[in-house]
Amino acid sequence: MFKNFFNEFKKFAMRGNVIDMAVGIIIGAAFGKIVDSLVKDIIMPPIGLLLGKIDFSNLFFVLKSGPELKGPYVSLSQAADAGAITLNAGNFLNAVISFTIVAFAVFLLIKAINRLQEKMAADDETLELTIKKCPYCFTDIPLKAVKCPNCTSDLEEKKVS
Repeated sequence: MFKNFFNEFKKFAMRGNVIDMAVGIIIGAAFGKIVDSLVKDIIMPPIGLLLGKIDFSNLFFVLKSGPELKGPYVSLSQAADAGAITLNAGNFLNAVISFTIVAFAVFLLIKAINRLQEKMAADDETLELTIKKCPYCFTDIPLKAVKCPNCTSDLEEKKVS
């Protein structure tokens, strides 16, 4: 019974779409890390500088001071070490910006895929206009062909006088 279950699972896991999905998740996770770094290390520092040297990762509000060390706290890590309860607005803002960048990148990717699919569909329509099926052997042949190159059947309809 276990062997049958294992074989069924192996068959499921080795299907192409499952493997494609796994690859997509791995690449997506790596892309998410790149975007997080882009937001935290490239985008937010200049914005913080323009807004008066604010470090958004340290933008937080103390809801309750920690039992070990009372506020004010210089950084979020200091507040966390003291056991303070904080509302981390800067981390949330970074997450919103990261999400926006990822959503925009996915939008561009989907847009490119749709454009490619439309082009492929147009190419298929063009191909359909230049080929026909042989009524005898059902192979694709040029639209203007009068004899099938595969089965050598005559394709022109005989005119009745």
